[in-house]
Amino acid sequence: MKNKPFSRRNFIKKSAATTGLASLGPYIMTKGAMLNNNDAKSRDEVWIAGISQHGLQTQTAREMIEKISEVLKTTADYSPDIICMPEVFPTSNIIQSMSIHEKIDISTFATEHFASLAKQLNSYIVCPVYANENGKIYNSAVLIDRQGQRMGEYRKIHTTEDEMEKGIVPGPLIPPVFETDFGTIGIQICFDIMWDDGWSSLKKQGAEFLFWPSAYSGGIMINTKARAHKYIVASSTRKNTAKLCDVTGEELAKTGIWQKHFYCAPVNRNRAFLHLWPYVRRFDEIRAKYGRKVSIEIFHEEEWAIIESHSPEVLVKDILTEFELKTYDQLVHDSENAQDKAREKQ
Repeated sequence: MKNKPFSRRNFIKKSAATTGLASLGPYIMTKGAMLNNNDAKSRDEVWIAGISQHGLQTQTAREMIEKISEVLKTTADYSPDIICMPEVFPTSNIIQSMSIHEKIDISTFATEHFASLAKQLNSYIVCPVYANENGKIYNSAVLIDRQGQRMGEYRKIHTTEDEMEKGIVPGPLIPPVFETDFGTIGIQICFDIMWDDGWSSLKKQGAEFLFWPSAYSGGIMINTKARAHKYIVASSTRKNTAKLCDVTGEELAKTGIWQKHFYCAPVNRNRAFLHLWPYVRRFDEIRAKYGRKVSIEIFHEEEWAIIESHSPEVLVKDILTEFELKTYDQLVHDSENAQDKAREKQ
């Protein structure tokens, strides 16, 4: 890690800060480059880490917590902005037999432990554990901020029949979104991927990043969710592959044979996702003006485009204004409004 040709910290030092981009919606993924992890309004890239628990086995839950802690510490060279861990990982892949109430107790310990680690790593952590409120037991994911403070909790909407037989109840139908210093995030857990309601709700609430702790890897379903809803999806799994997918559904990073237990990769937020027509008519002008500072990736069959800045001095939000371009989100929103008005006149 120490001999990497690319240094995130050097990139950060050379980057400039920008503000005032929230009003552009989730598909204009732009904020200035990060000066430090605590500067909420100065980042171009977000580093995301996910964990695969595949092949990790311990005798006890506490030993598993320590083992996963060591995996998290190996991501420190990348200074991840957020780390997602697998579904109820403290009590998974262990030999020890535990009652549901013992699992709740160790979940409390795990949350406190990883809160301390979040502060140490200066990273957000998605910590999936069991939760008990007023006698109701949930399969949940606690979001911990960089200071080790609990921001909130998502409770699995679509519990399995096996879970419900063990006394675990489904969570609320409307999942919460969480505002971090790098963007708006949402969470779904494992079996939730079989339904689209939670994913769609998070999209409508402005989620830019979706974290999916799971017992299994999900495969192409992860890519499909990212592609359908046009947000970043990061999985963290108890077995097989964990991965990070772009808004197009393409894989940005994943675990595998040579890096079994974690991935950590950046997402550039100084970019915008567009429907190609009619904006393709302005692309040559953009290329002529900005040259190598801006790239335009075209998906010919889908008629999509991603405009991405490679310079902290060039903001894609300014390019959208200058060349009268709309993000995919804005185009869909405006089109639906126009359709509704047209129907009213019929």
